[in-house]
Amino acid sequence: MAIISYMRLLRAGFTLSREGAFSLIPTQGLPASAKFAISILRLVERRSVKKTGRVERLTKALNKLGPTYVKFGQILATRPDIVGIEIAKDLSLLQDRMDPFDEKLVPKILERELEGKEKEILDLSPAIAAASIAQVHKAKLIDKNGNEEIIAVKILRPNIREQFKKDIKSYYAGARLLEKIVPIMKRLNPVKVIKILDHSATLELDLRFEAASISEFEENIKNDEGFTLPEVKWDYIAQDVLVTSFIDAIPIRDSKAIDKAGIDRKKLGTHLMQSFLRHAIRDGFFHADMHPGNLFADAKTHGIIAVDFGIMGRIKKQERKFLANIIYGFITRDYHRIAQMHIDIGYVPKSQSVDDFALALRSIGEPIQGQLSSEISMGKLLGQLLAITEIFDMQTRPELVLLQKTMVLVEGVALSLDPKLNFWEVSKPVVEKWIKEQAGPKGKIEEAKEGFEILLKTAKQIPELVERANNVLNEHEKLLAKQNNGSGWLKKGAIIMMFLIGLGLIYKLFS
Repeated sequence: MAIISYMRLLRAGFTLSREGAFSLIPTQGLPASAKFAISILRLVERRSVKKTGRVERLTKALNKLGPTYVKFGQILATRPDIVGIEIAKDLSLLQDRMDPFDEKLVPKILERELEGKEKEILDLSPAIAAASIAQVHKAKLIDKNGNEEIIAVKILRPNIREQFKKDIKSYYAGARLLEKIVPIMKRLNPVKVIKILDHSATLELDLRFEAASISEFEENIKNDEGFTLPEVKWDYIAQDVLVTSFIDAIPIRDSKAIDKAGIDRKKLGTHLMQSFLRHAIRDGFFHADMHPGNLFADAKTHGIIAVDFGIMGRIKKQERKFLANIIYGFITRDYHRIAQMHIDIGYVPKSQSVDDFALALRSIGEPIQGQLSSEISMGKLLGQLLAITEIFDMQTRPELVLLQKTMVLVEGVALSLDPKLNFWEVSKPVVEKWIKEQAGPKGKIEEAKEGFEILLKTAKQIPELVERANNVLNEHEKLLAKQNNGSGWLKKGAIIMMFLIGLGLIYKLFS
C-alpha cells in the first residue's frame, strides 16, 4: 500500500512540475542540492505556463490534481512556515470553483438518498455553484401539506469519499517521509497538519454534519443582528444531500449592486469582521470558509448572509482566551501581556525569557500601530513572526490552523468592502467586551462551573483510587509477611501510600 501512496505522490509531483508550481519556490538561501532538485523538476515545465501569473499556475495545478489537493492547498495557505510567505499568499486566494459533475447523475442520487421524498423536489436547475466537494442546485419544494418554497439542494460529488481516502493515505506517507529525511520538519508537525485535513474532510464528506453545524451556529447567534443563515429542511437531509432555504441576496463581491441597494459598505465590512470575532472568541465555533463566494449582503436588513458550512472551526476556551488577549495586547501595546500569555498557555517554553519575548513582540507591534490594514505589510509581519518562532522555540499550533486561514479570508473580504478598515479599531469593542465579561461575574460563574465539573469528576474517581490503593496495600502486606519484616514496616508503608494518594487528589483538585 505504501508503494501505491508514493506512486500517487509522484504523479502529483509530475503534474505540479508540468504546471510550473515549482517555479514559485524561491531558491535564494537554499542549499545547492535543493536548488539542483528544483532545476530538475522544472525540466518538464510547460513553456506556456511561463507566460501566466503566479496564482493561475498554482491553482491550475491543484485543480488538475482534484478536490483533495484544492483543500490541501487552502490549508497550506495558513502555513507560510512550510511553503513560504509568497506561496502562502497565492494559496490564500484558492477557492472552490470547479466544473460540475454530470447532471444526469443527480436524479439517481436524490432517489437513493431521500427514499421517495425526492418527488417533492421539482424544477431542479443545472448546478448554480460547483465546489471541490459538492455542487448546488436551485429547485422548488412542495411538501406534503402543499406548501411551496424555493430551495437550495446541495449534492455530494459521486465517489468523492474513495478519492479522498486514497489521496489522504499518500499525504500521510509523504509527511512521514518528510519527517525522516528532513528532521527539522518535525517542528512544523506535517503529520499533524495532515490529521487536521483528514478530520476536516471526514466531517465535510457527510452533509448531515453540515446540517448539524448550521443548527449549532444558528443557536449561537440567535440574539445577534445582521448575520443570518439558511434554514435547514430536516426532512430532506441525508449523507449525500442537504436541502436548505434558498438565499436571494447580493454576492458580497458585487460592489456595484451593494451600492445600488443603498448598503453602507464600510459598516458592512466592520460588521463582517466583528461578527467573525464574536463567533470565534465568544462561541468558539466559527465558519471556517468565509471566502467571497460564501458571503452575501442582505438588501432588506443590510446585514450578512453566509452559506456553505462544510468547514467549521472550533477552538477551546483556552485558545479563545489566548486569541482575545493577543489581539487586546497589540491594541493596548501591552507586549508583556502577550509574551506572558504565550508562556502561560504553553506555546513558548517556560525556559524562555518573558522580557526578551515581549521585546521581540514590540518590534513587530509598534510599526503597525495606527496604520490601516491596507498599509500593513502582512508579508513582512509574517516574516518577523516566523523569525520569533525559531528564536523562542515556539511550536506551531495545528488547532489554530483553520482560525488563521479564516482570519486572512475575512480580513480580505472586509478590506474589499472598506479599503480603509483598521483591524485593531474594529476588533477592540468585541475583544474588550469579552475580556471584561470573563473578568466579571459571568466569567467567574463560568470558571466556578468548570471547577465544579472538575471536582465532581475527581470525586467520582475517588472510590476507584481508594480501591487501587487498598489492592496495593494488600499486596504489600503479603510481600512483607513473606519476608517476615514485621508490622512496623507495614504501617509505615500504609502511611506513605495514603500520603501519596492524598497528594494526588489535591493535585487533581487544584491543577
